[in-house]
Amino acid sequence: MRARWTLRTVVLAYLGILIGLPVVFLVLKAFGHGFGAFWGEVTQTDALSALKLSLIIAAVAVPINTVVGVGAALLIARHDFIGKRIFDTIFDVPVAISPIIIGVSLVLAYSRIGWFGAPLARWGLNVLFTPLGVALATMSVSLPYVLRSIVPVLTEIGQDQEHAARTLGAGRLRIFWNVTLPSIRWAVLYGVTLTIARTLGEFGAVLVVSGNITGVTQTLPIYIYDSWDQRFDVLGSYSGALVLALISVAVLSILAVLRRRERKLLVDFA
Repeated sequence: MRARWTLRTVVLAYLGILIGLPVVFLVLKAFGHGFGAFWGEVTQTDALSALKLSLIIAAVAVPINTVVGVGAALLIARHDFIGKRIFDTIFDVPVAISPIIIGVSLVLAYSRIGWFGAPLARWGLNVLFTPLGVALATMSVSLPYVLRSIVPVLTEIGQDQEHAARTLGAGRLRIFWNVTLPSIRWAVLYGVTLTIARTLGEFGAVLVVSGNITGVTQTLPIYIYDSWDQRFDVLGSYSGALVLALISVAVLSILAVLRRRERKLLVDFA
């Protein structure tokens, strides 16, 4: 009993130092001059523009990475093909390397002297220093989360139910919607939650490709950095950081409520 309480105390103290104290400090600093000052900072034109762009990028990147992640997970877990190991490893690249490297790679690929930049420019399509470049950088760094959440679940549940549905005459699409997807829905939601958090909080790669253009390519994390480092607006940076944290907490809370509701339904059904 003593060992268990000691372990709990150590874990809680560790979490408190790494997460609890910084969050408390952030809240105190954001509301240090009152709610009115906080509200004034977060409703400034530049802050609202940055928040809007972050939400738009998330609305684009998360669905695309979810579809790609689910498809790639099914391909990896259910099929054998030449180059499968390389294909699987490629999805881990965004986690294994620094986001700055991803940003620099996008610059080298899509600049006017890059492989794709010049041909796209002739078609009037610019990638760097535009919201499109921000979206590409964000999708690159948040690519693996849905895939890595789903593959272990697909491996664990096996294919018995899918084979049974196929012998009963169900097609691939019907098997996916009625058999596979219900089995992996929580893995998908967990991967989507991680993707949303990564998308909203991405800084390094976005900073490289966006050019930090206020009102055009400035996402909320870039706005926080700009407020702190360039404009010396400490209250603005704390307020923006708190808004970003509250959005992430809201997403996690929604996921927790959904899981709790499903567990209650399963208990009532049983």
